Amino acid sequence: MIFIRSENWKSYLRLYPVTSLLLLANIIMFLVLSFNGGSTNNETLYRFGALVTEGESYRYVTAMFLHSGFDHLLFNSFALLVFAPPLERLMGWWRYTLLYFLSGIVGNVLSSLYDAQLDKVVISVGASGAIYGVYGAFLYIAVFQRKLIDDDSRKTLYAMLVFGIISSFIVANVNWMAHVGGLIGGFFVYGLIIRLLGKRR
Repeated sequence: MIFIRSENWKSYLRLYPVTSLLLLANIIMFLVLSFNGGSTNNETLYRFGALVTEGESYRYVTAMFLHSGFDHLLFNSFALLVFAPPLERLMGWWRYTLLYFLSGIVGNVLSSLYDAQLDKVVISVGASGAIYGVYGAFLYIAVFQRKLIDDDSRKTLYAMLVFGIISSFIVANVNWMAHVGGLIGGFFVYGLIIRLLGKRR
């Protein structure tokens, strides 16, 4: 089972440097928000780079490092901590970094376009789009590179995706479009990366 973490902290930091830095950045930004008006304050979120409908393009990236409330941070940090490391090892740090950011951007762009079509002004934050991009990459692996993932991990992935997508639609204040967009983005970005940039040796 590739999704079971048994490393100690030193090994984790050494084996998964990008994931560790992403976790650290999320925590630091949460503290910054907490000491500058609060992580659930819309004005504070906007000031520090939250995604808004038809907002500046840099917000597609900065919003990935902001979280609204401790529960939001905890949930995304747990997902990143547990599920992302095998992909970083499989792809190598720079391909993995590229996939993470491109997936998050795709999710945020689609979310912003969707809100604009509905003429809604929405403030959105979170790493969920990028994390669903990681799930999308694993979905590609489960479908087209079956030898790279064991049966138990594949079943866990499918169950997690079913639960995640359903909850994205039924839980209040969840940006389901960013989740779905990130998932689709991760699936196709992973496929492009292994074709254009090659697999990790």
